[in-house]
Formats: sequence, C-alpha cells, structure tokens
Amino acid sequence: MVDKVDGKEAKVEQAQEPPSKKKISKQRYEEELARLQVELVKLQEWIKEKGLRVVVLFEGRDAAGKGGVIKRITLRLNPRIVRVVALGTPTEKEKTQWWFQRYVAELPAAGEMVLFDRSWYNRAGVERVMGYCSEAEYRRFLKQAPLFEKMLTDDGILLCKYWLAVDQSVQEARFAERAGNPLKRWKISPIDLEARQRYAEYGRARGAMFEATHRRHAPWHVVEFNDQRRGRLDLIAHLLEQVPYRRLKEAPLELPPLVGKPSRERYRGPVRPIRARY
Repeated sequence: MVDKVDGKEAKVEQAQEPPSKKKISKQRYEEELARLQVELVKLQEWIKEKGLRVVVLFEGRDAAGKGGVIKRITLRLNPRIVRVVALGTPTEKEKTQWWFQRYVAELPAAGEMVLFDRSWYNRAGVERVMGYCSEAEYRRFLKQAPLFEKMLTDDGILLCKYWLAVDQSVQEARFAERAGNPLKRWKISPIDLEARQRYAEYGRARGAMFEATHRRHAPWHVVEFNDQRRGRLDLIAHLLEQVPYRRLKEAPLELPPLVGKPSRERYRGPVRPIRARY
C-alpha cells in the first residue's frame, strides 16, 4: 500500500501473506504466544529500568480483534507499568475541549507503556463516517494529528500505530458469533449495527487517514487479522521489534525459610468467609 510521506511516496507497512493460508494450529499458536509473552515481560522490565515512554495505538474495523490482541499482550504484564486506555463517548464538556486534550491526560510517564484501544483516530474513523463531527473538525484533525504526533516523538515518546485489517465476510461471521453468544453480545452496539452497512465508507475513511497521517516519525503498520491467531502473533512480534530491549540480569531470588510452622487464617468478631458453594 503506497501513501505520501512528507510529500514523497512511502509504503504503509503491511504484514506479508504467509506462504500458506491454512489457519495456524491451536497448539502452535499457544506455544508461540507463550514465548512472545515471555519477551513482553522482558520488554516491560526494560521500559521500567530505562524510564521509557511507549504509546501503542490499536485501530481497525469493528470486530477486527483489537480487544483480543490487547488482552494477550497485557495478560502476563504488570498493570502498573503497562495499562490500557479505552475512552468512552466524550462528555458534553469534553466536546468543547481541544480534540486531543483527553488523550494527553492518558499519556505515559517514565517507565510506562500505554495501549490505546481506539485513540484520537476516532475522529478520522467513526466520527467521520457516522457524521459525529463537522467537515471543518475533520479537516482540522487530519492537519493537526501529524503535528501532535511529531511533538510526542520529539519529546522522546515511542509511538506505534496499528491498523487491524479484516474482510467484510469475516467481520460478518464475527458479528453473527457475538450475537449468538451471551458472553459476547455486549460487544455489539447500535453503532456497530449501523457500521455493518458502511464497510466501503470506512475503507475510504481509512485510506484518507493513512494519506494524511502516515509519516516517518509516526508510520502506520497494517496487520492482517482475518486469522486472529496469526494476526495476534504477527502484531506482538512486530511490536517487540519496535522497542530495542535486552533482558536485564536478575539476581537469584531465594525465599528464606519461615520462622515456625505456617499459620492459618483465623477470624474474630462478626466477619466470616462466605458460604462455600463449590
């Protein structure tokens, strides 16, 4: 995919199609995911030790798999170091603020990595397609976003932007699965139902967003997510490559023996454990 970068042609990086489109097996997926999660722990400790500030944006169509890959990234990590930001609909007060203002408040301090489950690019996506912002607000965003991100990277923040790509047939299958699953039905909102009819419009909005905001200091990375297992592995492996890190030496951890026999929980007064049900 070719876009303009600072007036010149540059490619939006896209994960290469594997030689075979056969879905990755569950066993291989789980083994590789476990290995990558070990590397994420090493990355986390490096970020903490070196005082790095890392921001990762996850964008894409509804049901692309943003929440799933974020969950796999954070599953084994310390939430005090790696945290997720998923902002809701702006309040009436926030609607009067500078568009980037509420996102600035969520940026990392030294030794932190912040994962944005959707980000300031809502303005170039859902707000644009669904008509929640004016034409002037949309154009202003496309102009300001590269400048805003240049300020972030100039200040030393490491910024990674991911677009999770999914075909409409796959998206429809996932919507259907969610609709029939009581554990996932909450994921479908009225906006999602409307968005189903606007696949092409979202595609045009994505293209315009890439053209306006794909820059050397903050490039977009497209990851194929028709196969969620392969997409998760590809994205995590790519993310690990974006932040140079080394495994820190760990001092041997030895637990000294307890003094005396292990104690049991004991209660006095009116407070007692709940009745056991299982």
